[in-house]
Amino acid sequence: MKNDGFTLRKRLLSFRYAFNGIKWLIRHEHNAWIHCFSAVCVIVAGLIVRLSAGEWIAVVFSIGSVLAAEAVNSAIEALADVISPDYNEAIGRAKDMAAGAVLMLAVVAATIGLIIFIPKLF
Repeated sequence: MKNDGFTLRKRLLSFRYAFNGIKWLIRHEHNAWIHCFSAVCVIVAGLIVRLSAGEWIAVVFSIGSVLAAEAVNSAIEALADVISPDYNEAIGRAKDMAAGAVLMLAVVAATIGLIIFIPKLF
């Protein structure tokens, strides 16, 4: 790949591509819908209970991490489906591990949410 150097136009295009990827993720990936719905619920709950700045940092980082992991998982699945449209055991394992990474982050995010919100509710 040829490197033609830094230009503002190229940097702006890279943002457009990134936003297109986010838009595609939210429009087409059902699991991303679940993560976005959960994120909205957590943000509303955080506003209601008036989270501290530190708590907001943990919540926002958790939401961003889960959504980013979902994007990477979706990208891996899309590439794997192009590389091997038929079933392939190794690709199946890779897809399962990518999905497992999202699940692990979601569990960690939920645990962080419980640590933050339970004391505020009781």
